[in-house]
Amino acid sequence: MKRAFVTGGSGFLGRKLIATLVGRGVEVRALSRSDRSDAAVTKAGATPVRGDLGDTDAMQAGMTGCDVVFHAAAFVEEHGKLSEHMTITVDGTKSALIAARAAGVPRFVHVGTEAVLADGNPIVQADETRPFPTHPAGPYPLTKGLAERAVVAANAPGFVTVGIRPRFIWGADDTSLLPKLVGAVKAKKFAWIGGGHYLTSTCHVANVVEGALLAAEKGRGGEVYFLTDGEPVDFREFLTAMLATQGVDAGTKTVPRWVAKLVASLTSWMAKPPVTKQAFALIGGEVTVVDKKARTELGYRGLVTRDAGLAEMRAAAAASA
Repeated sequence: MKRAFVTGGSGFLGRKLIATLVGRGVEVRALSRSDRSDAAVTKAGATPVRGDLGDTDAMQAGMTGCDVVFHAAAFVEEHGKLSEHMTITVDGTKSALIAARAAGVPRFVHVGTEAVLADGNPIVQADETRPFPTHPAGPYPLTKGLAERAVVAANAPGFVTVGIRPRFIWGADDTSLLPKLVGAVKAKKFAWIGGGHYLTSTCHVANVVEGALLAAEKGRGGEVYFLTDGEPVDFREFLTAMLATQGVDAGTKTVPRWVAKLVASLTSWMAKPPVTKQAFALIGGEVTVVDKKARTELGYRGLVTRDAGLAEMRAAAAASA
């Protein structure tokens, strides 16, 4: 790989992906729609390409001469309108696919999520054969599933499309999930659902990057691969340890699972419900997935352990204090 194009490059995963690629001697171009995004991708080591996911011409120009496209951009706001999710996540993915094919890029890696399986029921040791749910738990699971299906369907001779599905991306410099969790705890709006003692899979951001690079190199066209840190962990214990790296104690407040489910259902019409169906599905019960396929086919290992990742977070927090 000599040259790569990245969407979502200013985000938590995107910045780590760019920095890793540049560290390997790869020239990186990254889609950017603002001065702030320009600064973020430039700092990570990429050349910004001005445009957005609706601008196929800009993407095609930036992708020309690239060996692979890493598509990490999506609408990730939990409370957004379905139309926003559709425009950015689904239509944006289709536009990126069109631009990549027109630019002659041979490989396309889509960053998906285990959320495509979320319907409010526990997800237990799911692998890639588990079907999409009939009723996804909100616009994010719905549209990420539609986007992934578009990527898989686009696979063709000369245009290899591959998807990865990391579960619960975490690590130092997280500007996505961690700040929201810390903010909720500090605002006294956080409570464990059903006590929080159920299993979860996780995937450190560096392990996601490892999987993405392996997918670009070895992934079979039209296939998707789960990525994790290895064996599942107790959700409450892990989240408590992660928040502790930021000097935050989540406390012991608990909401019965049936109450959280009822509130999510009855308030789903609200612009910002206290508990969304998505949150209930993804952090209110077991979500465990199996990454055997990635380990077998790609040689994925998940090199960063949870202990190492937590130590890195503690060090980063101490350095910024």
